[in-house]
Amino acid sequence: MNVKPALALVSPATGGREPSEEVSSYYDAKTESILRRYGPGPRVHYHTGLVDDMPPPGMTEQALRVRIHDAQEVLLREMSYAVGESWAGKRVMDVGCGLGGSSLYWATEHRAQMTAVTIVPSHVPWIQRFAAQVGATDRVRVLLCDALEVPGRDYFDRVVAVESSCYLPRQAWFHHVHRLLRPGGTLLLVDCFLGRPELASPFNRYWHTRIGTTDEYLRAASLAGLELELYQDLAYRTVNFWTLTMDLLAREQEAQTPRRPGIIPRSVSQREHLRLQQGLLDGGLQYALMVLRRKR
Repeated sequence: MNVKPALALVSPATGGREPSEEVSSYYDAKTESILRRYGPGPRVHYHTGLVDDMPPPGMTEQALRVRIHDAQEVLLREMSYAVGESWAGKRVMDVGCGLGGSSLYWATEHRAQMTAVTIVPSHVPWIQRFAAQVGATDRVRVLLCDALEVPGRDYFDRVVAVESSCYLPRQAWFHHVHRLLRPGGTLLLVDCFLGRPELASPFNRYWHTRIGTTDEYLRAASLAGLELELYQDLAYRTVNFWTLTMDLLAREQEAQTPRRPGIIPRSVSQREHLRLQQGLLDGGLQYALMVLRRKR
């Protein structure tokens, strides 16, 4: 799960909120590697994708990058269709927008009016630059803000969270989303969820987050006045995405380090990507799309 900078982050160890400066510094340090692997842009995505067929063996590094980017946009397309309503002219907040790839997608492909929310100051000019490249500066507003401090009430038609809700204190954030959404507005989120408790610790440690169960999410949403409208299991469509990422990691490793005959070293990233893929295959982890509507 290629997690993007989220806001009002939750410490995996303590359950409390981490200092914004630490979170910002962490993701600021990752910017160069994100651009190198998932760039050059303008639509740079740092999240899971959907792959419905088995990737062919022996793909080149560049072919893998293209396939990964295309798979990430398939996920955004599925989110777009899931709401069942037009995006054109809608006010949409993108929580934990990373380098703005998802905001640019909805602004250019669906003509939405996007508010891209990030906690990383250095990402703001990148998002603005990419928006200018695609002629979307009038449809993408960048907000440097904590997710729990976004101002307004009854304003947004839609809130989207692509693998950022796993960082947030769910109950407090859902209540804030309810405040921000207009009556009848929707929250669309996709994320990884916990199926077996023993996988929580390694997942949180590597991905720097706090994974939750679907039941926890749904209880918190209900208490906040958000009603589940759609739950879509996407785990089976993500499995081959992790095959692509592991192949890409292997290609990068081969280019950087000559391999001794008969020895295939495995990086920490490859190991954790494999652990995630296995969890999605055996039900230890889940990956799903939720559409939640603010009750009138």
